[in-house]
Amino acid sequence: MNKVFYKSMLALVLLALLASACAPVASPTAEPAQEQPTAAVAAPTDKPAEPTAAPTEPPAPPEIEVVDLELWAGGRVSEAGPPPDDWVAYDIIREQAKVNLKLVLLPSTQADQDTKINAAAASNSLPDVFMVSRDVLYKLVQAGLVAQVDDLLPMMPTRTAGHYFDADRNKLATFDGAMYGLPDPGALPQTDSLVIRQDWLDKLGLTAPTNLDEFMEVAKAFTFNDPDGNGAQDTYGFCAFIDGSGLAQAGLGPRFDFIYGAYGVAGVWNLSDSVSLNARSEDYMKATEFIKNLNDEKVIDPDWPTLKKDEFRARWKQGKCGIMIENFAALANKSNYKDFDENFPDGQWVAMDAVAGPDGEASMGTVMKTARIYAVSQKAIDEGKGEAIARFLEWTASDEGYFLLGFGVEGENYVKDSNGYVVTEGIAPEMAWTSKEMQPLTQLANMVYIFTDVEMQARYVAYKTKNGRDMDPKAYYAEFLTKPFTQATGAGVINPPSNAADFVRFYSENIVQFVLGQKPLTAEAWAEYIAGLDSLGAAQLEADAKETLLQTGFLK
Repeated sequence: MNKVFYKSMLALVLLALLASACAPVASPTAEPAQEQPTAAVAAPTDKPAEPTAAPTEPPAPPEIEVVDLELWAGGRVSEAGPPPDDWVAYDIIREQAKVNLKLVLLPSTQADQDTKINAAAASNSLPDVFMVSRDVLYKLVQAGLVAQVDDLLPMMPTRTAGHYFDADRNKLATFDGAMYGLPDPGALPQTDSLVIRQDWLDKLGLTAPTNLDEFMEVAKAFTFNDPDGNGAQDTYGFCAFIDGSGLAQAGLGPRFDFIYGAYGVAGVWNLSDSVSLNARSEDYMKATEFIKNLNDEKVIDPDWPTLKKDEFRARWKQGKCGIMIENFAALANKSNYKDFDENFPDGQWVAMDAVAGPDGEASMGTVMKTARIYAVSQKAIDEGKGEAIARFLEWTASDEGYFLLGFGVEGENYVKDSNGYVVTEGIAPEMAWTSKEMQPLTQLANMVYIFTDVEMQARYVAYKTKNGRDMDPKAYYAEFLTKPFTQATGAGVINPPSNAADFVRFYSENIVQFVLGQKPLTAEAWAEYIAGLDSLGAAQLEADAKETLLQTGFLK
């Protein structure tokens, strides 16, 4: 109410009091006194007095319409299936974020993920939100199939603060100054390292190898000297598979990188001032020759060129492998170790050092700041789904979303201790979020994990093996962090060439053919290989890579 109104009311009250004090009491038949006008009566030009009626409630905000969203994501556990159709999270997401979520789990390997997304892009049927490698994202940006996401960040302040705060990581999804992807924190650094069967070493009276020559000798013993004592020649000294895809992991991938690291050429790129492909180095050819020798000596699982990740992990859980590069959690988390423990309760994997090459160099491989990039299709934005996507992602960063997607239902799959840490005390073993049976309920955990204390304590829980031995995944990781790795974060921003598929295919297939003996591994053949890379634009790729590294600040 305005000041004029209050002044008018005060004047009227004062006049009424004066009139009642001075005037005679009127008889029932007396004429009523005539009210005199006062100065407080509003002039025609004054603002009219506001009504004195009680204020009304503001109108309720319009009901937010539930929006259908299709999400393609990588599952937390590659061997587990998707959440069930009656997953409680679907109802909560619909209620809280106003999103009717359709979840599709991507294949477990990067190559198969890329194939699925490329096929969807070719048919213009990309989902609304999808996890994507940077190499594929780059092509989708050029094709105009994914949307800029800068405008979504203010709509989800909590998730932005916890997930998209790192400038270097954001560069992995930035092109021409605009973000075309949402780069969630990727894997912890240095999570994959060499491990060896200590029980096999003990049985054969051996020690862990420290250089390439010793590595070959131990691999032979593990293959031919019956380390498991079953009387059959059914073990392999070394197990691996071709992991990863795209330019940054061209060749044989990170499972073989410790061998290239022993020659000082881990990874695809030499990121020194020269910025060149490591394949140009003679040492890269020598490392490839050592891998060929492993294959020729039959001390490596012969199916390595075609194995998938799940198949590789099934092999070591079946007791086929003596040495391997493995992720500490995939190895030692209770749910992952369970099958191996059941089959080999006396088996024991231990971390080993990186093996040294002929000049004393050693590296487990490359380490780079990684991201799980989620892209938003341009079609989704054109259909007006941007706000719904932001609502959903912001909900995943809320306490409710974080704990539900990361650990399941409180009281059913976990409880919190007095410090607020997630524990499974009092939870039936088959219902615990860490159990194999419950893994489908946390397949979207990688969308919410950001390596909080709560998360680290909950995800990597110490336990007892079947025979009572202490097992702690965090102890493996602590060991892995002490090993030498080659820094290569800058490789993550190098854009693939326009003929990336052909270039990476030529690069990788020739390496495999050299190792398998399908092409002679001679100096002349290697020179022809490099010439073939140059014919596909390697020199221009290197020049462009150097320019990109300078522009992004990875090279000074």
